Amino acid sequence: MNMQVPPQGVIPPSQPKTLDEVGISTVMMRDLLLKTMFRMNLDLVSALSRVICLPVPLIQELVDMARQQRLLEATGTLHANSGGEMGYQLTDGGKARALDALSQSEYYGAMPVPLDSYTTQVKRQSVRNMKITRDNLMKGMGHLILPDDLIGNLGPAVGSGRSILMYGPPGNGKSSISNGIRAALGDKVYIPRAIEYSGQIITVYDPIVHSAAVEAVDDPNSLRRSGPRFDNRYVMCDRPSVITGGELSLDMLDLKYNPVARTYQAPLQLKSSGGIFIVDDLGRQAEPPQKLVNRWIVPLEESRDILSLQSGEKFTVPFDTLVIFSTNFHPNEIFDGAALRRIFFKIKIDGPSQDNFLKIFAMVARKKKMPLDETALLHLLKVKYPTINNNFANYQPVFLIDQMIAICEFEGIPYQMTPDLIDRAWGNMFVRDEKIAK
Repeated sequence: MNMQVPPQGVIPPSQPKTLDEVGISTVMMRDLLLKTMFRMNLDLVSALSRVICLPVPLIQELVDMARQQRLLEATGTLHANSGGEMGYQLTDGGKARALDALSQSEYYGAMPVPLDSYTTQVKRQSVRNMKITRDNLMKGMGHLILPDDLIGNLGPAVGSGRSILMYGPPGNGKSSISNGIRAALGDKVYIPRAIEYSGQIITVYDPIVHSAAVEAVDDPNSLRRSGPRFDNRYVMCDRPSVITGGELSLDMLDLKYNPVARTYQAPLQLKSSGGIFIVDDLGRQAEPPQKLVNRWIVPLEESRDILSLQSGEKFTVPFDTLVIFSTNFHPNEIFDGAALRRIFFKIKIDGPSQDNFLKIFAMVARKKKMPLDETALLHLLKVKYPTINNNFANYQPVFLIDQMIAICEFEGIPYQMTPDLIDRAWGNMFVRDEKIAK
């Protein structure tokens, strides 16, 4: 049986020892067992334990309960390959009950976690409990060359777990810095496969968003286990990160109901609990930035979010996410004062100095095997950049070098850097402001 070893520092959710500790109604647990057996054609308690994510003794207790209600029966067959386990199958009444339960909800598989239990676990692994040091933030930034004071401003912002607004001219690494923050988070948290509220099931774990940690595997023949167990209804993951851009819309922040399966999918901010939610290119969405930020006011201030079921019933879920807004607009152009007050940190990301620009240029050239040429660099700095008031940007070294590489490959010549090639590359970096005859 696969077993996940809990990470250090975060208190894991304990494995339930009784059906009462599962926190779900007996009828829901029994029906989920029947639906899983029906949909997956499973007949062994050990197999059901792996899929439903409850310990074998609890699955056996549910099986015995269903047998007493004549919904299951033993097949009379002992499976030699599974330690002599007895097989079970649905009776006609059990099939009818499974079909009736599936008509109410197609969800089967992992037992959901009650919302109250999930809320407790969120507090244990809160993003605000992270200890971010200068060293691990620098490590997360990898090869980025940043102004000396930027890490000093970012560190307290990330460590606080509060909202951050990064703004400044385009092409200066705001997205890369956001990704660096994500890489610096480091530790592991527990993500529920699904949560339950008021009889409704909301799937949370999403392999696209969540990166499951490597699992240790128990040797069934070993007398010793490789580590302590925790509630397998959770998946041990890296702290999650959700990145959205111009496609973000307000309805993506609401529960998503599947009318065919009659189940809910958690919205993006709930999937990012314990991690970060990056809103890139703020101001490029269909909804105005002010409207988007208004949606976050209560969550940002009160660490809770309000969601709605199809019935209209509203309920509260924890909001434990480091929200990073990134924009090329000046904040005063897209927000009013009230919205800006609710964003805890505002950090301007400017273009690099000439010295840092040259460091970036040299690093990119080395990586792409483009030999540096002093005459070409002087031409770039003394002739070309004064035409744009020496406004350096982080994206420009990559752009210029890639352009020169493309020209060299087309002309069939070795990679080289010359004033002429600089001019040709420069011509593709900007569009001249001119009218086009119609």
